[in-house]
Amino acid sequence: MKFIHTSDWHLGRQFASRILIEDQEYVLDQIIAYLEQHQVQALLISGDIYDRSVPPVSAVALLDKTLNRIGQLNIPVIMIPGNHDSAQRLGFAAQQLRASGVHIIADFDQMIKPVVIDDKGERVDFYGIPFNDPELVRNYFQAPVSTYEAAHRLLAEKIRQVMDAERVNVLLAHCFLEGAVNSESERPLSIGGSDVVPHTVFDGFDYVALGHLHAPQYKGAEHIRYSGSILKYSFSEQFHNKGVTLVELDTNGKASMQNLPLKPLRDVRTLEGTLADIVEMGRQDPNAHDYVLVKLADTHAVLDPIGKIREVYPNVLQLEKPGLYRAEAEVLAPGQALKRDEYDLFCDFFEQVAGQPLSEPQKQAVKEVILEVRKEEQA
Repeated sequence: MKFIHTSDWHLGRQFASRILIEDQEYVLDQIIAYLEQHQVQALLISGDIYDRSVPPVSAVALLDKTLNRIGQLNIPVIMIPGNHDSAQRLGFAAQQLRASGVHIIADFDQMIKPVVIDDKGERVDFYGIPFNDPELVRNYFQAPVSTYEAAHRLLAEKIRQVMDAERVNVLLAHCFLEGAVNSESERPLSIGGSDVVPHTVFDGFDYVALGHLHAPQYKGAEHIRYSGSILKYSFSEQFHNKGVTLVELDTNGKASMQNLPLKPLRDVRTLEGTLADIVEMGRQDPNAHDYVLVKLADTHAVLDPIGKIREVYPNVLQLEKPGLYRAEAEVLAPGQALKRDEYDLFCDFFEQVAGQPLSEPQKQAVKEVILEVRKEEQA
């Protein structure tokens, strides 16, 4: 049996001030194309379908559109809520949706009832652990649970007690696996490291479809893996290879995996150089509409750099000036504050506007004006 494992859609997310609905729909179209191309029997979504518990209307509309298109292919969808989702809202009308092939495992009762997919005699039982924190698990089961590890051990064991080990069993979960690599764009599950879950918690399952971490990776065993997010949601993810995981299970439950790449509408990149270099680069860049972080190498103050860069890179989202800070640090005495005074900044400003530096008499006049202003402020 073949299925596609994906997670962390984060529908409705913004990247700085940019709304990403168009970008998200672009890659969801590719996922639907993969469903058809590889003739899969199911799509698994391991949490963080939305970016927040009360998603914007545009995000709900996009999910509705996507599920309707998948439904027309007669491919079942199995999903669980993540830490960004509201389990109650995501699970609304779950029983009615199940009849149409959309299976939302949003509570502990649904958790122990497998979604059974039987295709031409090939049967796989799918279970899901909806994201929950230790307090909710402790209160629901009246068990001594204080960490995410303890919570997941208890929930996984509840499933193992009802599942048939002779069948092929797949689990969806949303957690932070011990030793895995995280990214800046992920919301921490807890403070102090109590959110870490060892891979041994998931022993006994033939494939574990994980969500939460945005980099595709596996830990402990190749069949316990994250598909990663569908888009780069921070500049720390710029070198990630985003995609979905195509999984094929044989009759014995042995899994083989293949990454299917997703091409973004706009990539996420970091550009470094002087303002002049960046502007010239942008004039010739065929991908100038990418989301970019610019690190300026200029060692002097620059007039309206963001405005000039935006003329060639309209989606510049962040600007840093390491060249300026480095130049200041080189001329400062040890322990001196890192700061350019009014005189230095005005000299840079004048040269950019006038196209030539201040003359010596002009420099003296500026110093005198600044001195007078300071005296008035102190009076």
